[in-house]
Amino acid sequence: MATINLQELAQQLEDNIASVVLGTPAAIRGCLVGLLAGEHVLLEDVPGVGKTLLGKAVARSLSGSFTRLQFTPDLLPTDIIGGSVFHSSTGEFIFQRGPVFANIVMADEINRAPPRTQSALLEAMGEGQVSVDGITHDLPVPFMVIATQNPHEFEGTYSLPENQLDRFLLRISMGYPNRDEERQVLESHCQGQPVDQLEPVLDVPRLQELQAAVRDVRVDDSIYEYVLDITEATRRSEDLVVGVSPRGAISLYRAAQALAVLENRDYIVPDDIKRLAVPVLAHRVIGKGLVQGSRRNVMEGIIHGIVDSVSTPG
Repeated sequence: MATINLQELAQQLEDNIASVVLGTPAAIRGCLVGLLAGEHVLLEDVPGVGKTLLGKAVARSLSGSFTRLQFTPDLLPTDIIGGSVFHSSTGEFIFQRGPVFANIVMADEINRAPPRTQSALLEAMGEGQVSVDGITHDLPVPFMVIATQNPHEFEGTYSLPENQLDRFLLRISMGYPNRDEERQVLESHCQGQPVDQLEPVLDVPRLQELQAAVRDVRVDDSIYEYVLDITEATRRSEDLVVGVSPRGAISLYRAAQALAVLENRDYIVPDDIKRLAVPVLAHRVIGKGLVQGSRRNVMEGIIHGIVDSVSTPG
């Protein structure tokens, strides 16, 4: 594994995004973990902190195709995946591809669309394909969904069901920048949107090399045991009704493999698991007696406590 060259590519990508998305290095790193792992990311935070900006910056830093979908209550499944259109000249129905046929799909305010429309993304996110009229159509490779939602606005929204939340490798919060970082944000927007001038630094074949390198990252037996200890602890927790599934355990070490590549390593260390446990696992568990508005903070606290209670490999 050519770690030096690959790490340089990853660093160029991260630096390019960070040149326009200021004050959120952890969120940028999280998006890149999802991208390199070949999975999807949910950006969940209040309006105006740069969720859409981050998604656009990731897409513009790559030479692949990009589409942005604004989810609304009247959005239909065919508006996402496409549908068959009758052509009078040939007398046949021809499948017209929808905007989901892109390397990077930005799903803005995903919880504003009804469940039937949200579910149109399930097969695409889980299988890399869509089925229309009994025919399966493969999506481009690589394929990534970056979705956004506001966790504090419930009127006119439809909460994502657990099976759809499980399709996201990580759930990331942007947070507010500090005062100096926010001043840089103000100054950078004097002449317009900096993201509009962003140039690609990575093409699709190179991205696929990085994604292949992620699968080659070594996972020691002690790391497997550490992941299993954490997932089993979530299932035994008195604070949880539903613990982490086997797919959640796989997602945790896949994310750790991607983080290792970003940090120029071909092996996972226990700290990778610790750093990623909350964004990878907190949206995959269900607590006891929680109201919707408090769920995220409570779940993150529970996962933090479980990770702290599990012995770290020596």
